[in-house]
Amino acid sequence: MDFTDEQLERYARHIILRDVGGAGQMALLKAKVLVVGAGGLGSPILSYLAAAGVGTIGIVDDDVVDLTNLQRQIIHQTADVGGSKAASAAAKINVLNSDVQVREHKVRLDAANAADIINRYDIVADGTDNFSTRHIVSDTCVALEKTLVSGALGPFEGQIATFKPHAGEGLPCYRCFLPEEPPEDMQRTCSDLGILGAVAGVVGTMQATEILKEILGIGDSLAGKMLFYDALGATTRVIGLPQDPNCAVCAGRSQNA
Repeated sequence: MDFTDEQLERYARHIILRDVGGAGQMALLKAKVLVVGAGGLGSPILSYLAAAGVGTIGIVDDDVVDLTNLQRQIIHQTADVGGSKAASAAAKINVLNSDVQVREHKVRLDAANAADIINRYDIVADGTDNFSTRHIVSDTCVALEKTLVSGALGPFEGQIATFKPHAGEGLPCYRCFLPEEPPEDMQRTCSDLGILGAVAGVVGTMQATEILKEILGIGDSLAGKMLFYDALGATTRVIGLPQDPNCAVCAGRSQNA
């Protein structure tokens, strides 16, 4: 596959990067990424993946755009209120970059459909806000040996981690970090606690960067680590995240085990 003149111009700032180049840009164009959730995290993830030329992007979201979303879910606009989030996000991607094939999955990801949807993609980005879906996504990615880049938000903070226990001994899955759902009274979302909108943009953009790094095979992966971002302190820190040797989902599944 050769680049068109338009692609050479569009992706010129990637192609001149020594760690990306033409081969890296071609890898992006051939990549397939599933983004679960077209909200606060999904908005910058989808925007930057599309801008980078990721060739196939899937969007899973069964929700509709609400006026309260627009303070942080920047892929949607006032005119989109009341309409499908997946359709709204897909429309913006189509305007941004015609190289990208967008697949809309207007469903709630659950145990019945997760494997069928996730198996169509190379990498999964989790931008959801509930623990049940996060566990379903993680468990399915482990079973199908798909790399998962996960993000989560608080009012003024966020966290990002990459989970790919299939890629090496000792690498954890999401359940190594959180084996079970917290009690219901401890499960709070943005609608409960509030959130500074730009925090979602920062964390989602970091998540998009980690996805691009995984596709390109460059830099240091966040596999086996978790990055914490504190907006009020203007700080980030990275901690180690080991595999739980007794994890019922991922222990003993790595290629090097």
